[in-house]
Amino acid sequence: MLQRLIAKLCVGFFLLNSQVLMATQQITVATFNVSMEAENYLPQGERGSSQILVDILANGDHPQVKNIAAIIQRVRPDILLLNEFDYIADPKQGIEAFIKNYLNQPQAGGQAIDYPYYYYNTVNTGQPSPFDLDNDGAATGVGADAWGYGFYPGQYGMVLLSKYPIQSEQIRTFQHFKWRDMPGHKVTLNADGSPWYSAEAWQQLPLSSKAHWDIPVLVNGISVHLLASHPTPPVFDGPENRNGKRNHDEIRFWVDYLQPAQATYIYDDRGTAGGLTAGSRFVIVGDLNASAEGEGDAIHSGILSLVQHPLVNGSFIPTSIGAAEHSPGRPHAASHTASWRMRADYVLPSKQGLKIKEGGVFWPAKADADYPLVGARDASSDHRLVWLTLQLTD
Repeated sequence: MLQRLIAKLCVGFFLLNSQVLMATQQITVATFNVSMEAENYLPQGERGSSQILVDILANGDHPQVKNIAAIIQRVRPDILLLNEFDYIADPKQGIEAFIKNYLNQPQAGGQAIDYPYYYYNTVNTGQPSPFDLDNDGAATGVGADAWGYGFYPGQYGMVLLSKYPIQSEQIRTFQHFKWRDMPGHKVTLNADGSPWYSAEAWQQLPLSSKAHWDIPVLVNGISVHLLASHPTPPVFDGPENRNGKRNHDEIRFWVDYLQPAQATYIYDDRGTAGGLTAGSRFVIVGDLNASAEGEGDAIHSGILSLVQHPLVNGSFIPTSIGAAEHSPGRPHAASHTASWRMRADYVLPSKQGLKIKEGGVFWPAKADADYPLVGARDASSDHRLVWLTLQLTD
């Protein structure tokens, strides 16, 4: 009898503690396109390689990267996706050097910040294809003839930083998923109606211009899936709109991935089929290069289908005073996340298990002391850090 009573009390104590944890546990999740790729640091027309970033990260004195670190230290996200961070195979020369030499050092009056966990991997940008993908008469293997636009493997890569453990064995990547295997995909045609891509190229062309990642992070025993990507800009093509169609379908990938019945066609890089487990907590993060407000050149049905997805909480739109000042008179200016005047970067949580408490875009007003961190293109990046603070719920 006594043992049963003790067991009941233990269960009750556990449930009470779990409820208290749920009520108080908050995480800040952010995405930031940091433009940390070689061409950003070189004279116009020079391509470079990932060695450029290796050299910059080896010492902590590059002013542009110091400002990027200062912005991160101001917002202090618990989980952060960096877009356009060149892939560097040796983490000690890459992401660990950035953490040690920049984030671990106080910047512009800020406080050092640390991320004991991170994930990075190869991406399709700059990976040479043997085909003339842009149909200009020459198969160069670089630029628009790479599997994703880029001039060296790993250009415009991605890294996820976390203060919480990453469930590495459960990570799913979709870098090599073929575009042709998406049912109802957008079709790219020449003016005469013939296929834009050769039959051989189409068989091998991946959907992801960089990659799609599902990275589970364990927040005090609770798994939250970070769904990270960076679809191609829907421009730099021609009337065939090959980049606009790829951008649409890269975004649509997540729309289907969230619902098991629609995700049966999806397979990851290990060959495992299917989408996200029903009822999972998730946050979609990344520079999606499309505006839910109808600005820009994207096929807007793609981003709208994601923001308005029944499992996604797209009700909160992060804004900033600085963005509103940057484009006075434009109706959606306050929600812009890039200096070229569009909402491109997103943090979109699931309705299940997560509640939005607050959020914003790091874009200080011109009168703010932090404005110099974003005041010019070479101050930090042409994108702004976007963040949400989320409360974990039942």
